[in-house]
Amino acid sequence: MRAARVPRSRFAVKTYTNPRYPYTRVDDQDAAPAVRPVIVVGAGPVGLALAIDLGLRGVPVVVLDDDDTVSVGSRAICYAKRSLEILDRLGCAEPIVAKGVGWNTGKVFHRDDLVYQFDLVHERGHHRPGMVNLQQYHLEEALVARARAVPGIELRWKNKVTGLRPGRDRVDVTIDTPDGPYAMSCEWLVACDGARSPVRGMMGLESEGQVFRDRFLIADIHMQSDFPPERWFWFDPPFHPGQSVLLHRQADDVWRVDFQLGWDADPDEEKKPERILPRLRAMLGPDARFDIEWASVYTFQCRRMKRFRHGRVVFAGDSAHLVSPFGARGANSGFQDADNLAWKLELVLSGRAPEALVESYDVERTCAADENLLNSTRSTDFITPKSPASRTFRDAVLQLAKRHPFARRLVNSGRLSVPAVLADSPLNTPDRDPDFPSGPGEMIPGAPAADAPVSGPEGPWLLHYLERGFTLLAFGPVPPDAVARLAQGPIAVHVVQVGVPAAAGAVAIGDAEGLVAARYAALPGTCYLLRPDQHVCARWRAFDLPAVQAALARATART
Repeated sequence: MRAARVPRSRFAVKTYTNPRYPYTRVDDQDAAPAVRPVIVVGAGPVGLALAIDLGLRGVPVVVLDDDDTVSVGSRAICYAKRSLEILDRLGCAEPIVAKGVGWNTGKVFHRDDLVYQFDLVHERGHHRPGMVNLQQYHLEEALVARARAVPGIELRWKNKVTGLRPGRDRVDVTIDTPDGPYAMSCEWLVACDGARSPVRGMMGLESEGQVFRDRFLIADIHMQSDFPPERWFWFDPPFHPGQSVLLHRQADDVWRVDFQLGWDADPDEEKKPERILPRLRAMLGPDARFDIEWASVYTFQCRRMKRFRHGRVVFAGDSAHLVSPFGARGANSGFQDADNLAWKLELVLSGRAPEALVESYDVERTCAADENLLNSTRSTDFITPKSPASRTFRDAVLQLAKRHPFARRLVNSGRLSVPAVLADSPLNTPDRDPDFPSGPGEMIPGAPAADAPVSGPEGPWLLHYLERGFTLLAFGPVPPDAVARLAQGPIAVHVVQVGVPAAAGAVAIGDAEGLVAARYAALPGTCYLLRPDQHVCARWRAFDLPAVQAALARATART
C-alpha cells in the first residue's frame, strides 16, 4: 500500500516497464479465516524486507498491497552500506548491487569551485560500497522475487485495507478486493504503508514535525555521459544561481538531478517541459542529448509519530517517520526498522520472549528516528538558509572549506545515512571491563557489527557468520560444554571462534589480515554477544558462561 504516491508525471519512463502482479482470490474470502501470526500492510521496500525476514525465520506472513505493481516513477535511489548488509542477510543484495551503481566518493562545489570531496569507505576490507544507487522500482522487483521464493509469505495484490479493529491479543482487518470485501485477523499487524499511512489514519494517530518552506524539482533523465559514479552537490552554481543542485547516477544511464526552486515556485508550472529543459540545458550544456523520464516537485518534511507501537499494531518506515531526502535516510532507516523488528516478533510469537521485546522496538527505533530527523533538519537548514545572516554564514563556511580542513566539517550537503548505534537500549548489558574503547565507530553495546574479511569454511566476510541468530564471537577458547549449553537453550546462541581451533559445535574462522581483531579491539579471550540483527548487546575480556546467559536474558527482555 503506497499512500504517499509520487504525483503522475508528464513524462514516460522509457528504460523500465512496470510488471503487473496478478490478483488471486484466496480461501479467506470464502471461509472464516484463522488468526494469522503477522499481517504486513504495504509491499514497498520496508514491508517486503520485513516479510522476507519473517519468512526466513519460519513465521508465516501475509502482505497486503492495494496496487499490483512496484513503485511508479522516481523515488528512493540511494541504498547505504548497512542496508546492503541487511539485504545480504535476506539473500537479495547481489542482484541489487549488480544492477545498481556503487559509489564511495562525494564532491561538494561552491559556484565553479570544488570545495572538497569525501570517501564513504575510507579503509580497506569491506564487502559492500558506501552506497549503491538504484531506482526504487528495480529494488522492489528484486524484493518481490525474493519474497516469492521464501516459503510462508503470501503476497496479496489489489488487497486494500479499509478498516481495522485492534484488540488485546489480535487485530481484526477489513480488506477490499476486486471480488468485494473480506475480513481476516492477525496477532500482529505492521503498517509499512507510507508517509500518508491509511492505517495510521484509521487509528486516529498523527505524526509531528515540520514542513520546510522550500520546493525542489526532481528529474530523472536518460543520458549517455562520462560523468563518474559520484555524488556531486553544488551550492549556488552558475547554471542555477542562488540555489542548490544535486546529481546522482543510477542504473541504465539514468541520472537523478535535484534543483532547489525556492518556496515561491509554482509546482504545476515547474513540472512543465518548457520550464525543466532550460534548467537542464544550462547545467549540461547545449550539446547534451538526454530524455526526461520523470519529473516532479516536492516539499520536504521531517516528522515522526510519538510512538511506533500501539498495542498489537506496529509502524515502520515512512508510516512511522519521514525525513527530507538529503542524506538518504528514508529507505535506509526503514530497512533498519525491519531488521530490528523481525527477530523480536519471531521470539514473541514463539513464546520465547515477552511482549516487552516488541516494546523495545519502539524505544530503539524512535531514538534512531530522532537522530535521523536531527541530521536531516540540519542538512536542510544548511542547504536552504532561512535568513540573510544564515546564508552569509553558510557561504563563509564554503569559502573557508576550500583551504581549511576544520571548515569542511561544517559543510552540510546532507549527512549521509549511517546505521543507528543503540547505545541507550534497555537490551544492552553495560561493560564491566573498563579497558574497552568506547568512542565513535567502536563496537560498544548497541553498535552494529563491523564487517571484515575472514578465512573460513563458508565465506570470506565476517557478517556472513553473524546471520544465524544470537552469536557469541570469541577471540579465544570456549569450553565445549559451554558451547553445547548455549546451543541447547530455548534461545540458541551460536559460537564463532576467531583464530583458534573450534570447540565441538562451534565454527572457527581466521583473521589473516588482522582486521577482525582490530575492528573489535580484541585481546586474547575477548568475547562479544551479538543480536540477530547484528548489533552488539554485550562484550567481555574473558568468556564467562553465566554472564553470557544473563546478557542473553536481558537482550530478549526476559529480565
